[in-house]
Amino acid sequence: MEIQAVIWKEEDMFIIKEVVTGVTTQGKTIEEALENLKEALQLYLEEVPEAREELSKRRAVGTIYVEIT
Repeated sequence: MEIQAVIWKEEDMFIIKEVVTGVTTQGKTIEEALENLKEALQLYLEEVPEAREELSKRRAVGTIYVEIT
C-alpha cells in the first residue's frame, strides 16, 4: 500500500504525518520518523480496519506549496 505523508522539522526532530488518517509520529532522522510512521499505521489499521480501504483509494496527483503572508 502506498501512502502520502508530509514531513517537517521541529527543533531536533522530524515530524511525519500521513494525510488521510492523520497518524503522526516523529524521529531524530527522516528514516526513523518514517519507520515509526509505518509501525503506527499498522497499529492504527488493526484498530480501524475500514481505514485501509480509504487509504487504498487515495492517490496523490501532485504537491502544492502555498505561501501565506
